[in-house]
Amino acid sequence: MKPSPDCLLQIDGLATHFETARGTVRAVDGVDLAVRAGETLGVVGESGCGKTVLALSILRLVPPPGRIVAGRILFAGRDLLALPEEEMRRIRGREISMIFQEPMTSLNPVFRVGDQVAEVLEVHEGMKHGAALERVVEVFRQVGIPSPETRIRDYPHQLSGGLRQRVMIAMALCLKPRLMLADEPTTALDVTIQAQILDVIGRLKEDTGASVVLITHDLGVVAGAAQFVAVMYAGIVAEYGPAEEVFRRPCHPYTVGLLASVPRVVGEDRQRLPAIAGTVPSLAELPAGCRFAGRCPDVMDICRRQDPAVTVPGPGRQVRCWKFP
Repeated sequence: MKPSPDCLLQIDGLATHFETARGTVRAVDGVDLAVRAGETLGVVGESGCGKTVLALSILRLVPPPGRIVAGRILFAGRDLLALPEEEMRRIRGREISMIFQEPMTSLNPVFRVGDQVAEVLEVHEGMKHGAALERVVEVFRQVGIPSPETRIRDYPHQLSGGLRQRVMIAMALCLKPRLMLADEPTTALDVTIQAQILDVIGRLKEDTGASVVLITHDLGVVAGAAQFVAVMYAGIVAEYGPAEEVFRRPCHPYTVGLLASVPRVVGEDRQRLPAIAGTVPSLAELPAGCRFAGRCPDVMDICRRQDPAVTVPGPGRQVRCWKFP
């Protein structure tokens, strides 16, 4: 992917593999992406396509037996994969933060939520505990937590799912990072709370000028919040481009299938939703050729023999499909 002068994050040829008893699981396998300053990139795809591993790779937090085997991750001109661990620890939280998928497992159940967020300020900014708690109250108010002076003394189990997610957002934003990685931030929340959480992220992004990588399986979330979208499938980016263009004129058959499966309300006519045939291939036993060939309605002979290269079907767009030579 060609670098942009205002590019904050650029990923080139990133490959993160897991060595298992079943073989090598290629969770992320040659991903190229770019995020410009102040931009939101939506990363969408089915469960198991490599979205979360991609985010963990950016932070160099891939759990064993996983390891980054190839590529580079340029953040503000620095290759994160070449930095010593001590410098990466300074970047995590301060410059790049992550909103994890399930706050109940990310928050420590035996510590008050205010103390957990305050610890970030104490470690990175050397603040005293009392001063850090005062800042936490301000940040809690900023993310829409009611009665923040009281809530800082609550334990995670005393908060609703929506409030726990707001605590995670507060933790991610308290140091005003330049890049936020949001991994399924609305999972397991009802529709009303989902909208509120996305509104909070969007408002804070505008206030701070931060860039956001929004990881989700919900195309509606991406359509409403992201300027660009990357559609992942079986460890690769199948299609990339401006969100409006991709949703209006999808190129890859997988993207077409995803959009066709989005529920629509059209009068009283109830029809079965179209589904993408077959299942995602095992990342430890990937087929020859295109990884989507076994499910593709437009499959050709070459699709089963050769993996398609990245092509450019239009300005700012990329697709890996033999239909676009």
